[in-house]
Amino acid sequence: MKKIIYIIAAIALVAIIAFQLMSNKEITQKRVYKYDKSAPIDVNVEVIDNKSIEFEVIMAGNFLPYKEVKLNTEVQGKIANILVDEGDVVKKGQTLIQIDNTLLKLQLEAVEIQISGLEVDMKRYKILNDADAIQGVKLEKVELGLLTAKNQLKTIQEQINKSTIRAPFDGIVTMKFVEVGAFAAPGVPLLQITDISKLKFTVNASESQLSLFKNDKSYKLIVDAYPDLEMSGKVSMIGSKGNMSNNYPIIFEVDNTNDRLIKAGMFGKFISTRKTSADEIYIATKSLIGSSSNPQIYIVENGKAKLKKITVAERIGEKVVVSDGLSIGDTIVTSGFINLFDNANISVSK
Repeated sequence: MKKIIYIIAAIALVAIIAFQLMSNKEITQKRVYKYDKSAPIDVNVEVIDNKSIEFEVIMAGNFLPYKEVKLNTEVQGKIANILVDEGDVVKKGQTLIQIDNTLLKLQLEAVEIQISGLEVDMKRYKILNDADAIQGVKLEKVELGLLTAKNQLKTIQEQINKSTIRAPFDGIVTMKFVEVGAFAAPGVPLLQITDISKLKFTVNASESQLSLFKNDKSYKLIVDAYPDLEMSGKVSMIGSKGNMSNNYPIIFEVDNTNDRLIKAGMFGKFISTRKTSADEIYIATKSLIGSSSNPQIYIVENGKAKLKKITVAERIGEKVVVSDGLSIGDTIVTSGFINLFDNANISVSK
């Protein structure tokens, strides 16, 4: 009897649990939001017109020294004297570093003595040769030895000259790599000289922006550190090869202020204006979806949003110029992209 009661109780418990689970499922299903794809989505739109507008084109860049070089030596030896320090202004030809050339000077004296002796021998052998007192080959050997010694003299003199490191151009000592007593050798930098009396300003322009620049033409430049200081830069080079981002370097030559206010490495901006032509189509960048390599927009047709691929020719601030995919009079979606999909029903917000 007890066994039957246990079985009935177990069956009743299972029934109660199953009923409760079914009730919970119904409640959960009622609470779940069911998206209606046929319901219209509120969006904002814009009609493409053909009015011309003027954009301000701004490109960031940086100022580089007009000339800069790391000086080293062609002869090796201990550094005997350094006549400048970092920050010093130097003139072209000014002595900067002296490398110990004591041994070279001793070698020079030895060669000079050797040349003097050979010149005496050559005079004596020439007299004897004219008198047929010696063989001509002896005179030839002395002459050859004298030529070799004179050539050696020039080599040593050149090495002595190169032991004095001079400034190759007017500039500022921006780095000092060695101290007195260090060993100088070819290929080891000693000083860095930088000329900022002129500067190079470099920006990277896209393919569509290259038409903004003309060689030898001057343009307005702004220095970030001195926004009230307007500079004029003349285009000295328009890049012939694009980088990985398909941008081309544009280099301007800029005269620094008299007090060298602009330093190498400072940032600045190129500023110009560009007026669109009447047949150019431009839209706000916020209307774009997709990636920069595959830009798309939603165009409105018969109350539906149609996803369409376009070609962006140029980006100017918060606008883009569209070269393909849109026509004058087209209506595009500018906002309301949440839940928006291709061929969705839309309602235009007032």
